[in-house]
Amino acid sequence: MTAERKDQHIELALAQQPGIGANDFDAVRFVHHALAGGDVAAVDLRTSFAGVHWPVPLYINGMTGGSARAGEVNHGLAIAARETGVPIASGSMSAYFKDPSQADTYRVLRRENPDGFVLANINAETSVEQARRGIELLAADALQIHINAVQETAMPEGDRAFSHWPERIAELAAGAGVPVVVKEVGFGLSRRTLERLRDLGVPAADVAGRGGTDFARIENDRRRLGEFAYLSGWGQSAPACLLEAGGLDGIDVLGSGGVRHPLDVVRALALGAAAVGVSGRFLAVLVQEGTEALIAEIRRWQGQLTQLMALLGAVDVPSLRRTDVLITGELAEYCRLRGIDVTGLARRSGT
Repeated sequence: MTAERKDQHIELALAQQPGIGANDFDAVRFVHHALAGGDVAAVDLRTSFAGVHWPVPLYINGMTGGSARAGEVNHGLAIAARETGVPIASGSMSAYFKDPSQADTYRVLRRENPDGFVLANINAETSVEQARRGIELLAADALQIHINAVQETAMPEGDRAFSHWPERIAELAAGAGVPVVVKEVGFGLSRRTLERLRDLGVPAADVAGRGGTDFARIENDRRRLGEFAYLSGWGQSAPACLLEAGGLDGIDVLGSGGVRHPLDVVRALALGAAAVGVSGRFLAVLVQEGTEALIAEIRRWQGQLTQLMALLGAVDVPSLRRTDVLITGELAEYCRLRGIDVTGLARRSGT
């Protein structure tokens, strides 16, 4: 049943990709200063968070594992990560904990990418002992803990008790033995949630906002009656979450959810993300065009990141946080209602 669900997730996620168009990233605009540009050769893509150092602020976010089809997908993702040097996260390892025979559908991420940065991915129900098993299986450099109450609510066989998650997350953060990143699965992390995670001892969080793959819709599509259709579109976008997180100390923030192209990556970095994760777009390229096409796609993204940063006069990731940014439309209204003053972002370069 678990393997069948994993295969359904892949197919339903791919089915959503053609419909992903405008989202809140379009409400983030850079002020163009025509003489502010720098040199591509001078751009440094390195980034750091929670004691982790990456050569690029871009990573392949957690997707799948736990079935033969998922293992094939992970094989291609791992090769793409190896050839481009981007970090990669596994999909949820719950299928492995339930059925150890599925180990190789995850282990392939390390076998094909022996020197890369790999994150093991678990849910908030996982024990410390299980988490360590998952980390050992992948020789993982870090641990992702996904929180997904909306998805579980819409999932026919999902969990129905969430009150113990904070206690479990604190145990995992203290006992994992590697850096921990807590992430949503497409519904966003509010400032209140980020503050709670910080107080639980979590050093980094991926806001993983609305606007990309919608797991409430995926789980509802698995239901015979489709009675949770009204949950589609639930949550906050990645730009909204990053704006809420502005000025928050004690926890580093990553961004994902609805990232469509390199400009969205630069937008997220400018709003404070230490790195940006991509799932749906890369999955679609891999499945529809193959591993070599995905390698080429990621390399294009890396090249365009340096070009866009040079265009903006940003020599490194911290420099992007000093560029002038306009927040418009519904995203600006969200900020107004949440008491987030975004006017200063438009003049933060001092000009």
